[in-house]
Amino acid sequence: MGRVAVTGSVAFDTIMEFDGRFGDHILPDKTNELNVAFLVDRLEKRRGGTATNICFSMALFGEQPLLCAAVGGGDFVEYAAALEFEGVDMSAVLTCDEVGTATGFITTDRDGNQITAFYPGAMARAAGVDLSVLTDISEVIVGADDSRAMALHVEQAGALGARLIFVPAQQIPAMRDDDLRRGLEQAWLVGGNDYEFEMIRERTGLSVDSLSAARMVAVTRGAAGSELHSPDGVAVIPAAPVSEVVDPTGAGDAYVAGLITGFRAGASPDVAGRMGSLAAAYVVEQHGPQRHRFDVPGFRDRYAAAFGTSLNLPSKTPA
Repeated sequence: MGRVAVTGSVAFDTIMEFDGRFGDHILPDKTNELNVAFLVDRLEKRRGGTATNICFSMALFGEQPLLCAAVGGGDFVEYAAALEFEGVDMSAVLTCDEVGTATGFITTDRDGNQITAFYPGAMARAAGVDLSVLTDISEVIVGADDSRAMALHVEQAGALGARLIFVPAQQIPAMRDDDLRRGLEQAWLVGGNDYEFEMIRERTGLSVDSLSAARMVAVTRGAAGSELHSPDGVAVIPAAPVSEVVDPTGAGDAYVAGLITGFRAGASPDVAGRMGSLAAAYVVEQHGPQRHRFDVPGFRDRYAAAFGTSLNLPSKTPA
């Protein structure tokens, strides 16, 4: 088994928690002249980004993911050190000295709905991250990133002969139709939530059923769990029990991390999906996408308690 190359955003997130519901403040028939303000009850600045969130959780499993992303020159030093401490390989990171690391501004309401504004910063130069020079890569995760970089990294994943995990998420609207379709068609696994797959269907005409005729499709549904569609059928995955839902930010990234770690260790879709579900549960119990902690023995114990069965994998590593 080779290494996992993880592309996508690296960002600092400013998280704002709104104790109301967006739907109570947004008039559906007035969205063409929208002018609303939300008085938030909590504000916090955190480390985030799709690529780094995935890498962080994979490292907790004992993996050594290779971060392949663009970052700012002056503001990423401490962030990089923290990721290296966890076991993330930083050797493929592109440092852009003259710009800052991307920054997201995320407002979450009491139902877990989110409104996000995003300043790309160094992420706009992510097409400078060259996967073609890498060796011993068995999987490439292409997450939400600069749209040009995503198209390039899909192409480079194919040239490497690596399994492509395509998770376009927030960048679905920004990608060109041809690039989005190419990523979907080349993917070994496509991941996203139910809303994102509806966006994909509207853009490309490709439904979950049509996509899963030739590949794995992971559809997350929040507290309702998830589904893994494949040519062999559908595995329905329950949500793992949580002590308290504190913050959903980054839960989808942790799900991808657990899912791919499981598949790399030889797990069936039922087991890999539950690993993703439990990894996401750790995240939603904390403020921020990189505040959770677990080790492999502790994860196994909680897996058994959550799903009533032991976590037995064909491979002894990483989980």
